[in-house]
Amino acid sequence: MNETMVCAVGRVATQPVYREMASGPSARFRLAVTARYWDREKNAWTDGHTNFFTVWANRQLATNTAASLTVGEPVIVQGRLKVRTDVREGQSWTSADIDAVAIGHDLAWGTAAFRRAGKTEAAAPTPTQPEPNWETPLEGSEEEAAARAQQAANAVVLT
Repeated sequence: MNETMVCAVGRVATQPVYREMASGPSARFRLAVTARYWDREKNAWTDGHTNFFTVWANRQLATNTAASLTVGEPVIVQGRLKVRTDVREGQSWTSADIDAVAIGHDLAWGTAAFRRAGKTEAAAPTPTQPEPNWETPLEGSEEEAAARAQQAANAVVLT
């Protein structure tokens, strides 16, 4: 099967939305990718057009995405490009989605401390950074789920 694989470098535009589905965890967020170029007339870097992609993550990648990403952070996303055309209220809409295979922080902009998602006996959580409990299914409202994801994201160190 021929698929269009892409690697997009940009910034998280919306807070990841995490959901428990029958097929497993799913998360989505918007990615803003802005082209930059050297403007010889201004003798400075200039922002070009910004493209927005909806990034979809599934299974463990979804869980880790919800716990790790917040708005404005620089990320690199690799995945399958899906361009969809839809007719809503008589208007034609086109959207570009990325079904993510890998998502990571762009270390050109800062540092990150990696932690494995699963607990091991050798690596117990520190008192200041408790390990999130991924085995507990999310219950309650969307706001409560977002609050839990934010608490888990606060445990990730990114400077």
